[in-house]
Amino acid sequence: MLGSDQHNIMDFNVKKLASDAGVFFTRAVQFTEEKFGQAEKTELDAHLENLISRGDGTKNWTEKILRQTEVLLQPNPSARIEEFIYDKLDKKLPSKTTNAELLGQYMLDAAAEFGPETPYGSTLITVGEYQKRLGGAERELLHTSATTFLTPLRNFLEGDWRTISKERRLLENRRLDLDICKARVKKAKQAEAKASAAPDFQETRPRNYVLSASASAAEHELRVAQTEFDRQAEVTRLLLEGISSTHLNHLRCLQDFAEAQATYYAQCHHYMQDLQRELSRCANSVGGPHSSAAICPNPVSSAFLSGPSAPGTVVSSSSSSNQKPRTPTIEQMQLPVTGARKAKVLYDYDAHDASELSLLADELITVYTVPGMDPDWLIGERGNDKGKVPVTYLELLS
Repeated sequence: MLGSDQHNIMDFNVKKLASDAGVFFTRAVQFTEEKFGQAEKTELDAHLENLISRGDGTKNWTEKILRQTEVLLQPNPSARIEEFIYDKLDKKLPSKTTNAELLGQYMLDAAAEFGPETPYGSTLITVGEYQKRLGGAERELLHTSATTFLTPLRNFLEGDWRTISKERRLLENRRLDLDICKARVKKAKQAEAKASAAPDFQETRPRNYVLSASASAAEHELRVAQTEFDRQAEVTRLLLEGISSTHLNHLRCLQDFAEAQATYYAQCHHYMQDLQRELSRCANSVGGPHSSAAICPNPVSSAFLSGPSAPGTVVSSSSSSNQKPRTPTIEQMQLPVTGARKAKVLYDYDAHDASELSLLADELITVYTVPGMDPDWLIGERGNDKGKVPVTYLELLS
């Protein structure tokens, strides 16, 4: 009994394999004849064609944006390959030190060897600590970008788009089957018409009767094929119309990515301004004609400073002077006010001297500028408190 069942199963599999091979060959013949213009092809309606074109564009541009964003966030090809392998294995990628963090650690190690009490060693410690902060901000950017931007794009390509592609392939097969049935009906009707024109009455079973039955069977197959094609076209259309929702989702992801970048660059700008202030204090805190060059080199660079460390700062005109610069308070700046308006604070900010105003995220303050003031700074007021505030930490309101 068991041997008989196995034989039946094997026989069924062979028949199914032969049937599938026959269907594949017939579709291949139909497809080839269409390419050479020897067979008619059922065209999809214009709306569905537009949806297919839009879907292909979405897939292609999503792939390009995804790949280039990966390159932007991780320029090292080997590291990207490693991340890809871990992702495919569904394993968590081990946490790695960023380049800035590694540089900061090297500086700290060098300071320990040269002596943290030496001018060079103390400066290495200061710069190294800020490099590690920059690395931490970069790590947060990478994590946020991967979660809010890269993952949704990758999920679309590996999930929704694969489903759409599968249904589109099925639709193409249904179209080929439909056109094959159309060709069979056409041939059957032509043979039936030819037999009716020259009947052979000596046949025991008239040939036109057989041809008529064959044409009826072909028409039935055509109706079935048309129904299956229409059903599959509707399924494909609904999936492709869902691309609009995909665009909305990617729009939100894009906004999150831009916000993560804005936060990262604002943090970097803030850290570098703090670093420049500390290095400036280091240079100005030691007297003597050559003390500034001996303790730490002049760190002031237009690439990092948005202007003077404080508008109105008094700086000695002689490099050998022992006099320290003095930063006046806001109350001592008697300058005309221009363009007062409201502003929302985006991030917390700690004042570094008496001329600045500390900020708390989401609070509203009044801001304005004064003639000759650095464009990256504004004067902020909160009640009776007043001080300079960085523009990058504010959202100006109309």
